[in-house]
Amino acid sequence: MTRTEAWIALNLIPQVGPVRVRRLLEFFETPEQILSAKASEIVKVHGFGMAQAEAIAGWESQIDLALELKKISERGLTILTQEDELYPSLLKGIHDPPLVLYVWGELTKRDHNAIGVVGSRHATMYGMNATKKLSFQIAYAGYTVISGLARGIDTAAHEAALAAKGRTIAVLGSGMGKLYPPENMALAEWIAQQGAVISEYPVDRIADKQTFPYRNRIVAGWSSGLLVVEAPLRSGSLITAQQATEQGRTVYAVPGPIDKPTSAGCNKLIQQGAKLVMDGGDVLDDLTALFPTSPLAPKVEQPKLVVTLTLDEEILFNAIDVEERHIDDLAIRCGLTPATMNVTLMRLEMKRLVRALPGRRYVRLV
Repeated sequence: MTRTEAWIALNLIPQVGPVRVRRLLEFFETPEQILSAKASEIVKVHGFGMAQAEAIAGWESQIDLALELKKISERGLTILTQEDELYPSLLKGIHDPPLVLYVWGELTKRDHNAIGVVGSRHATMYGMNATKKLSFQIAYAGYTVISGLARGIDTAAHEAALAAKGRTIAVLGSGMGKLYPPENMALAEWIAQQGAVISEYPVDRIADKQTFPYRNRIVAGWSSGLLVVEAPLRSGSLITAQQATEQGRTVYAVPGPIDKPTSAGCNKLIQQGAKLVMDGGDVLDDLTALFPTSPLAPKVEQPKLVVTLTLDEEILFNAIDVEERHIDDLAIRCGLTPATMNVTLMRLEMKRLVRALPGRRYVRLV
């Protein structure tokens, strides 16, 4: 058994998690030694009863490591452990860092400098437009945009980073084989080409109410700062913001109308000390001030959006009238794939040539 396989096995055992493994490593030193230990030895570790010790000692009867390794290979995934150089350094420092990261795509050292972007799944047009603008600027400046691939704000953040030709990372609340939401599979495929899709869960783990909040600690812990764009008072984004604060990260928030419940969470964060953000430069300048000598810090600059168009942009722009058109109508007229349509529309929005309207309709501005 290799060291990586031992980490995967530990991650598969239901009774074991990051905090418990840390305690075990203080006693046994390596994951291989943990897996070969007897129950009578494990029970000597603080916090472990005999039932837990027997479950760990009998791990081979509980999990199918060979099957999991086969699934990993078949999907072309790579595995990162805390011993790997590309494992995010900030994430490694949180209270309960993931034992392993399943990676679809490719991580780089540049991804150590990342900004988390989170918000409501039921985003308004105001929230979507703000997310597109800010995420585009952040990605264009060289930071990696991290979010959770959920509907609404997360989706807009990933799409904007891709449109800026920057890097983005999607952190799943499920295994790679049970990607959620399923309609974002095409977006996940695009992200894997220009960044990475990440999960700490076994390939076929189904998302549930526990996996999503637990996933959010990765978004917060990986990031140098967390940007909350739009969130009601009862929102998972506020839990993520709390996790970021506990992990020593700076929280940024976009203000919203005081009479809109969708912005109540962000406005409350600002009241509690989150930094108010109106432009991507507000985040970028702040991070530059906090980490002026960081050897990995990308060059910060304001985007200089050009007006020249690629062939796809020209085709799509010419298909949009001064009267609003639905995205399905545009797809028929242009003959572009859904993934290309989404990214190209985003670029035209960032160049201020078209505007997105409710109901996935678009209108040209010039």
